[in-house]
This record gives sequence, structure tokens and C-alpha cells, in this order.
Amino acid sequence: MRAALRNHQARMQRVLDHIDRHLDDDLDLETVSGIAAFSKFHFHRRFTAAFGLSLHRYVQLARMKRASYRLAYRNAQSVTDVAMDAGYDAPDAFARAFRQRFGQSPSSFRKAPDWDSWRAAFGPLDEARSKQMTRPFTPDDVTIRDVSATRVAILEHRGDPAMLGATLQRFIAWRTAAGLPPRTNPTFNVWRSARRPAAPGDFRVDLCVGTDRPVSANGAPITVGEIPAGRCAVLRVVGRTDDLEAPALYLSRQWLPASGEAARDFPLYCQRLAFFPEVPEHEAIAEVFLPLR
Repeated sequence: MRAALRNHQARMQRVLDHIDRHLDDDLDLETVSGIAAFSKFHFHRRFTAAFGLSLHRYVQLARMKRASYRLAYRNAQSVTDVAMDAGYDAPDAFARAFRQRFGQSPSSFRKAPDWDSWRAAFGPLDEARSKQMTRPFTPDDVTIRDVSATRVAILEHRGDPAMLGATLQRFIAWRTAAGLPPRTNPTFNVWRSARRPAAPGDFRVDLCVGTDRPVSANGAPITVGEIPAGRCAVLRVVGRTDDLEAPALYLSRQWLPASGEAARDFPLYCQRLAFFPEVPEHEAIAEVFLPLR
């Protein structure tokens, strides 16, 4: 029974990875069912049962999620190009579908996204992806690494986590204008509070970019700080890096008490190594760091 379940999960994981990797291709039922090695009839039934969405609906949401990321965080790409990449033959058709889902036109979303509507729209997709069980973390997944100090420019987010997307937009715009792209300057998030504090206004996270150059704020509330040197427990996460709460909690609540190690006086943080939508979502990479004494 367990072997059959693992086999079924592996087939469905192949399907999700194939969809992520081929969002620009024809993802019809016949093509995708072949990836899972099921007949079309059985695959349609099993996919819907596993994820609560039809294949067509899942693909639509995955393409729209990538499009929304490109609109919000990648200003270099035109709305027309985003529409074409999302599988629409004309910008007008994309705009209608986008407005129906988010209550905003693509141009309005790019300027001032309604993040509450955005989260609600992708609730079914996030729930579907979470149903494909992720392998639990084990001590073998954790390595201990000596980390060098990194000087960083920091944009602080203080307040409701629902507004983090707006802070991220400002951060990306600032680092782009400052000439500090991810391919040459490392990206860090330092968690200064719980992800879901009792009062949303108590949420705190630092968005950081590594640089040895003098930092010009250019009107943004940028400060300079440091990711300190020292020993760290490191947990590498591949895929679904938009929510790193599970690996962070594993390090702090399960691995640390059993390890015999002691935490250092610096918060957990992550380094983001490969970003969605530049890579397919299941290929996004982040490393979570727990500083140790």
C-alpha cells in the first residue's frame, strides 16, 4: 500500500514539475497524462481528486501567478509580453481575465497591487500544491557551515505582513536603480519576528542585498548593516520558497533542541539563490540559516 502511494505521489510530482517547466507549451490533457503514465480518463479523475482542481484550471492559475509576479516585480517586461507569455493571443483577452480574477487591470496591478485580492485568487493553487506532500525534513538535511560576514543594504518591513509585497516592490525598484542585481549581489531576508505575530503590526523582516559599495538611498529608507560571521546550521529548500516558515520552525524547534548546539544572538535568516519567475517555481532555491554559538 505504501509503495503504491509513493508511486502515485511520484507520478503527480512529475506532473507538477512538468507543468512548472513548460508553462509556455501546450499542456493539454493527452500530453500531461502521458507524463504521469495514466490514461487520459484516469489521469483527469486522479488529478482532480488529488488537487481539488482540474488540470485546465491548475494550468490557468499557474500561468496567471507567473504573470502577476512579472507585473509586480519585473517592470522591464511589457504588459503585452506578459500577456503573450501567459498564453493569451491578445492583451485585451489577458486584461479581461486578469481583471476578473484580481479586480484590477494588469496596468493598475503593476502600479498598486491589491494584495488581499491576489492572495485570495491563488488560494486554490496554493492549496493544490500543498496537497502534494513534501518530504519531511530530517537531521541529514542540515549542514553546519562557517559563514563569512556580509555587508548589506537593508530595507526594513515593519507592520502587517499583508503589505510585504508592496515593500518588496520598493526593494526591487531600489536595488535595480542602484545596479545591485541578484546575479552579482546576494539577497537575504532577516526575520525579526514570528511570521504570524499575535498583532499583525508587530511583523518585522529586513530585505537585504549584499554590497561593498557605498550605498545611495535615492529617497528610499535604506540603512546599512551586516550579516555576521560565524557558525550556522543551514537547511536548503528547493521549490515553494515563498513560504519558508516550515524549514525555519524545523531548525529552531526540532533540530536545535536535539542537536546539542546553542543558538547565537542573531535571528534566523535566509539567502535566496534562485528566484521565481526567473526559474520554474519548483526550481526556486533558498537556504535557511540558524546562527550558532
